[in-house]
Amino acid sequence: MPIGTQGSVKAVEQRELEGIDARIILANTYHLYLRPGLEVLEKAGGLHRFMGWRNAILADSGGYQVFSLSDLRSITEDGVTFHSHIDGSKHQFTPESVVNAGRIMGPDIMMVLDECLDYPADRERALFSVDMTSRWAERSREEFAKTAARYGHEQYLFGIVQGSVYGDLRERSAERLVELDFDGYAIGGLSVGEPLEEMYRMTDVVNAILPEGKPRYLMGVGTPENLLESVERGVDLFDCVLPTRNGRNGQAFSRNGRLTLRNAVYKTDFTPIDPECSCYACRNFTRAYIRHLIQAKEVLALQLVSLHNLTFYLWLMEETRKAIREGTFAAWKSETFARLGRRGNRDVNDSATAPTSTTGRRTTCTVQ
Repeated sequence: MPIGTQGSVKAVEQRELEGIDARIILANTYHLYLRPGLEVLEKAGGLHRFMGWRNAILADSGGYQVFSLSDLRSITEDGVTFHSHIDGSKHQFTPESVVNAGRIMGPDIMMVLDECLDYPADRERALFSVDMTSRWAERSREEFAKTAARYGHEQYLFGIVQGSVYGDLRERSAERLVELDFDGYAIGGLSVGEPLEEMYRMTDVVNAILPEGKPRYLMGVGTPENLLESVERGVDLFDCVLPTRNGRNGQAFSRNGRLTLRNAVYKTDFTPIDPECSCYACRNFTRAYIRHLIQAKEVLALQLVSLHNLTFYLWLMEETRKAIREGTFAAWKSETFARLGRRGNRDVNDSATAPTSTTGRRTTCTVQ
């Protein structure tokens, strides 16, 4: 899901997203609640109409964004009180208020309010967080059942599994959420600095419990390798800012690895970013021209590389679905990894890569 945190995928227009067959994007309740505000979104007829987007939207609860404001918030059983990072004004999110905000915004999928812990988290703190998140999830489910969608389309509510890197706590969280019978389930609290092996291990633990017939969403992930490894473990949905954030830093994803287009090696390279790609950027422009735009700080560079990267990610997921349908996923995955380079991180020319914002926090992939 391309990231449209504030109702816009950075540097990419809605018509361009439709042109590359982006069927769902992610927005963020915390940011849109603060600006432009629920009153504006309600008067506009919901987020779809406000931003002119005809396809699906998933709205994160904004819980992580609130909990990341460690100096500006306090947590109680009722919910979380916080001060806006914009103007310092005081606000409160409760499980119920987040559901009602989702009804006003009108996304197709909304997330429950959860607590996402930093890594590492001690076991006692993680247990407390799991139990509170479970109680919040129950309250969210009850509020969702009591309210109705406003804009003529169905809405769905997803629970979020927490538990840090403790397998038994992940099991505890997943089992409680399954009992509540959500429309889908997210795996949260990963991609926050834990070793990659731990992320995959926790994904395995959770997916052994979550029902196969409902969507599974791994939040804030990730690289092409992360996506394919997680699909193999049973995950259906992902969101990450890497395509657009790296694109704005001049780094392009291709079928043969990454290209850091600001590097001098591309100064007279008159080939497309990816000769096998049919996106607008690859059909019409060369690496040399895009490097020139980057060096000249032209906004068009941000647009072209971001659009190409989103095209690559959507292509990767379409090819994944095709391989699964044809029963060739394991062989295709192995071949794709070989082309992308080890862990999908190799630059085509083995040059220094662009900044990738590897802060180890979930905001790496969920807030632009």
